[in-house]
Amino acid sequence: MSLINKMLQDLDARGTPDGRGDAGGIRSVPEREHGLPRALVFGGAAGLTAVAIALGWVYLKRPSVPPMLVNVASLAAPAPAPAPAPVVAVVPTPVTVPEPVAPVAVPEPAPVKDRPEELRRITAKPAKSAVAPLIKVAVPAAISEKIIEGKQVTPQQRVENEYRRALGYLQDGRVAEAMAGLQHTLQLDPRHQGARETLIRLLLEAQRPDDAVRQLQLSLGLDPKQPAQAMMLARLQLDKNASAALDTLMRSLPYAADNGEYRAFLAGVLQRQQRYHDAAEQYELALQGAPDNSVWWMGLGIALQADNHPDQARQAYERAKGLQTLSPQLQAFVERKLVQLTAPTTR
Repeated sequence: MSLINKMLQDLDARGTPDGRGDAGGIRSVPEREHGLPRALVFGGAAGLTAVAIALGWVYLKRPSVPPMLVNVASLAAPAPAPAPAPVVAVVPTPVTVPEPVAPVAVPEPAPVKDRPEELRRITAKPAKSAVAPLIKVAVPAAISEKIIEGKQVTPQQRVENEYRRALGYLQDGRVAEAMAGLQHTLQLDPRHQGARETLIRLLLEAQRPDDAVRQLQLSLGLDPKQPAQAMMLARLQLDKNASAALDTLMRSLPYAADNGEYRAFLAGVLQRQQRYHDAAEQYELALQGAPDNSVWWMGLGIALQADNHPDQARQAYERAKGLQTLSPQLQAFVERKLVQLTAPTTR
């Protein structure tokens, strides 16, 4: 339509020199406006606006749902569809009809009285099976001693059991069996002092000093830190061999430094060996722990007098006499010594 109007306008312009378009009665048709009416456009826009507002209100008012996290790894993969089972064609099997079987005649059992041997075999009692004889196995003594009433016994418990058994024999007056039990205890444990001392006492009571000396020597050889046993051994040795007694005491002296009895006994042995100076030193050390022992003061006086120290000897005798704890015989001995020491000075 616009092309036709353009052509008419061109013709109109060419037909009139002044360019007016009213010549010849030909006029261009005004171009018709295309599109929808304005009212319809405005109405549609208003409707769309209302719909948008309504949708926005609904969207804002709906409840918020938190997003859900889905662990893709936890989703099990769909199991593959099972393969269709192959169809097996069933071939009909011809049914065979069995032929009729003629009945078999079953013979009747014979009377019992006609079979006596079979009856005896059935009714006879079965023979008793032979029982194997019991074989007694001897249990070793070592195993029987280690297991008492089903309990495992340790070596130390075995030693103590043997020691208590020996003491039981001793309480019953069975001295010989007690001594054998003590010796067995010492074989199991040579360092068992209770068994050793009890055996030594029994040997001394049985007037067997030589056996007692051997037991003491064995004990001190294992452990010299036993001043009491060293003194006992030295007393047994003193009558026969004073030098052996002195050696015994000197070996155990380092373990009896604070033992006054031990030092006083050693001082007496030294006096018998005429070692008066050493004896006086041992008496002085012993008296440091027991200054009220009158016998040791008397021994110190004897050692000092023999070592040519009369003044010191007189002081020791006077101290022994002043304590008033000596026996009458020793008291008289000290008084005689004082008379001997004071007589030259009164001249």
